[in-house]
Amino acid sequence: MKELFNNRYRVPSARLDSWNYAHAGMYFITICTKNREAHFGNIHESALIPSEIRKIAWVEWFKAAELRPDMNIELGEFVVMPNHIHGIIMISRNQFNKPTYSNVIEPQNHFSPQSKNLASIIRGYKGAVSSYAKNNNIVFDWQSRFHEHIIHSEDDYQTIATYIINNPAKWEEDSLFNIQLNKIQYS
Repeated sequence: MKELFNNRYRVPSARLDSWNYAHAGMYFITICTKNREAHFGNIHESALIPSEIRKIAWVEWFKAAELRPDMNIELGEFVVMPNHIHGIIMISRNQFNKPTYSNVIEPQNHFSPQSKNLASIIRGYKGAVSSYAKNNNIVFDWQSRFHEHIIHSEDDYQTIATYIINNPAKWEEDSLFNIQLNKIQYS
């Protein structure tokens, strides 16, 4: 449902209102390309035949931790599919998510600039890949948002890690494959 903010309609956030995304935690991330276009290459016999922008998407993902040493980030499993990426980001305790004297991390204002949290990591990643594409005249764009899932347990982590690792081999079963296939068939 759309909400009004400053008398303009806006799509409400898919983020969990009760969670501060600067918290120490593990997050499963999915980011799609705009219109689910296969900018990153194609899968053939369970292997991705990469495009130039796919290589940049891979490299920039692994720069996230080194560019933000103050956030104490670790990166888990990661895969670049033809029209989306999946990855696990772990944010550990750091100076930006330490509890206050009342042992509560204050939630950030929904309308303030996001920094030192999950959204800022994703914004930096998407921006770096987009900048490379623009500077090298590569037609490319991301979907405006991203999907996240807070990983709550070791079992949850293992299930998601296995899914990420096996994603290329199961591409034809993936819902994002079917979207891409339908675009090819009807265009």
